[in-house]
Amino acid sequence: MRLRRTSLPSLRVRPVIGDPARGHLIAGPTVISCALGRSGLTRTKREGDGASPRARLRLLGGFYRADHFGARPRTNLRLRPTGRQDGWCDDPRDRRYNRPIRLPAPGVSAEELWRSDGLYDLVVDLDWNRGPIRPGRGSAIFLHVARPGYLPTEGCVALKRADLVRLLRRLGPRTRLRIG
Repeated sequence: MRLRRTSLPSLRVRPVIGDPARGHLIAGPTVISCALGRSGLTRTKREGDGASPRARLRLLGGFYRADHFGARPRTNLRLRPTGRQDGWCDDPRDRRYNRPIRLPAPGVSAEELWRSDGLYDLVVDLDWNRGPIRPGRGSAIFLHVARPGYLPTEGCVALKRADLVRLLRRLGPRTRLRIG
């Protein structure tokens, strides 16, 4: 689905003074509250450190829970529905590190993309550590739905579901997200 509206060229995320795990996402004239990694921002991201990377990132597309949306969310990004067997490898020892995988994956650490808590109902895949992929430098860095109260993430940027749905309408493949 192609939207007629122009996509935003850039987004900016800045931490809130006094609470490094909370932030504001700036989209043109709009400021949206967001959650960041529990350890705040870092320039030297490592797997499991709980920090959001300071970086300028492309939006690589995303995925959504079709059973939780009446129709595909409107966006100029490529979105695909997730299934119960979709996962994301976060095991630096595995050759599929920081890539989507099919579950179950015995002996491999991976995140389930089909979650009951709603956090991955709508996800934008950010290009952190994607070209080339360096084992241990962080995986599954997404823009996704926030927990109630904007509780910290493991390194992602998270928005209230309604805010993410509205924002998605203005995002396209040329949009860049700057964290920090």
